[in-house]
Amino acid sequence: MVSKNQRKQILQLKQKKYRLATGLFVAEGEKVLEELLSASWTCVSLFSIAPHFHPQSELVAVNEMKGITHFKSPSPVLGVFKLPIPKKIVDENITIVVDGISDPGNLGTIIRLCDWFGLSQLLCSKTSVDCFNPKVIQASMGSIARVQCHYVEDLSEKLIELNKPIYGADLDGSSLYETNFETRASVVFGSESHGLSESVEQILNHKVSIPNFKSGRGAESLNVAVAGAIFLSEIFRAR
Repeated sequence: MVSKNQRKQILQLKQKKYRLATGLFVAEGEKVLEELLSASWTCVSLFSIAPHFHPQSELVAVNEMKGITHFKSPSPVLGVFKLPIPKKIVDENITIVVDGISDPGNLGTIIRLCDWFGLSQLLCSKTSVDCFNPKVIQASMGSIARVQCHYVEDLSEKLIELNKPIYGADLDGSSLYETNFETRASVVFGSESHGLSESVEQILNHKVSIPNFKSGRGAESLNVAVAGAIFLSEIFRAR
């Protein structure tokens, strides 16, 4: 049974300020929870509508799960976890960077892409959506357990500090298919609606675009997560 205090806290954790204040976040879905538990992330409480999901899980009724879910439709399982201890930025050949990404689904998908291509971290501007937003956690499908998101105060300063060529996804850039990415590189993706911030745009070494092959009127742009998948595929294909 979910107590009133538990229900109140779980619902409060939809908001970033409560996640920061308590050091907790909520994850939903069997796949996501299995990944977090396998990674030994500290689980404070675990609820399931099906028996025997996990030795730690507490059996609850469907109506109880509906009362604590962060989504329109409840998942069979929900867990409250401690926020992981932040790690230091590591030196990887390819660093993916997001600048002002606001859509949780897009950020979650980019985290999943980093995991797929073997990258252990993602650099984020402070203006990007919180990676422990429940929708980000869900969209990452558990990859959040393997990809560390670093939120940096001054993104342009950090990019310069990494001491690698900086490539920015930009509609006015050179064709992705004619770009030879250097072995070590930072690749930046901007806001879905506003693109790259001015401070980041000023320090780019290269602007790169995905060419549109349709003649006449067509789509104005690509979803940033889709663009990220195409970029990463091309970068690693060339290796």
